[in-house]
Amino acid sequence: MLIVSIASQEMALLNDGEIVRIFRISTSKKAPSCLADSYGTPLGLHKLADFIGSEAPVGMVFKGRMPTKHYTQYTPEEQFSNLITSRIIRLHGLEAGKNTGEGCDTYARYVYIHGTNHEDRIGEPFSGGCIEMLNSDVVELFEMVEPGDLLSIVED
Repeated sequence: MLIVSIASQEMALLNDGEIVRIFRISTSKKAPSCLADSYGTPLGLHKLADFIGSEAPVGMVFKGRMPTKHYTQYTPEEQFSNLITSRIIRLHGLEAGKNTGEGCDTYARYVYIHGTNHEDRIGEPFSGGCIEMLNSDVVELFEMVEPGDLLSIVED
């Protein structure tokens, strides 16, 4: 199980109730929100759904969940954007009316755990709703979890 604390900008990986690893992360620069088009990180219980990019090199950019090129091959203007890099773990909400269903669906909002080309911002709210990690950390996490594992996102 994973637990994200928005307040501390950390994600804990637990195995049988014991903390295995704590990762520094970035959540949304906007207030937490489960609403569509809010760009807030959704609260509540989720499961890890789709795992994308297992064979991609570290730093690969994904657009529409498809690999493109390494972020260093993008122009400085393109790199200004917060790119989705290295791995994608897509989230599926498990709480009807809160983070799954019409107007609040985490999966339909394309909320992920993923790497970023702005690793210097990890540890502070910076994303557009996703949970961002250092590229090396998201690759490590990708190998430690599997589809169906649970993720709880809390404010404190």
